[in-house]
Amino acid sequence: MNWQVLVKGFSGFLKLEKSLSANSVEAYLRDIEKLIQFLDYKKIDVTADKLELEHFREFLKWINEFGLNATSQARIISGIKAFYKYLIYEDLITHDPSSLIEAPKTSRKLPSVLSVPEIELLLNSIDLSIPEGERNKAIIETLYSSGLRVSELVNLKISAIHPEIGFLKVTGKGDKERLVPIGKIALKQIQNYF
Repeated sequence: MNWQVLVKGFSGFLKLEKSLSANSVEAYLRDIEKLIQFLDYKKIDVTADKLELEHFREFLKWINEFGLNATSQARIISGIKAFYKYLIYEDLITHDPSSLIEAPKTSRKLPSVLSVPEIELLLNSIDLSIPEGERNKAIIETLYSSGLRVSELVNLKISAIHPEIGFLKVTGKGDKERLVPIGKIALKQIQNYF
């Protein structure tokens, strides 16, 4: 089956079945497009189901020559594997040739965080004599106590605060809801603000 037809079907699947954002769909499609570009460049005329491990090895060497870091390479391989899972799911192919390829190992960096003295310095620098002071302290205490993303805090509703059980109901990425613990000091500061 024609690559472009398969890619078009994959795009529809990601949008309709997986409900991915436009940016995510574009990223997946770029990954597949890189594979197709490689096949065109190397004049390898095979359909998606006829690709073999050796083709993928050559592809990995090819993208490595462009100087892509391990994270970018892993991202591309992830997109290609998702494409092949779709083809299997839709019964368009019977075996997954991408199952044998491994993404390069990526090192996960720990996020940089403020130390306790830095947090205390930040909290102590808030001017509580102005109206915004109590609000700002409630914001910082909530972020510190719950580990929320700023976007999650900005969209936090009063009805999502459950002080009786010490939790917040947070809507995060992908509109997924989760319960997040919140400390007593942060709850007290929120109460002070109100």
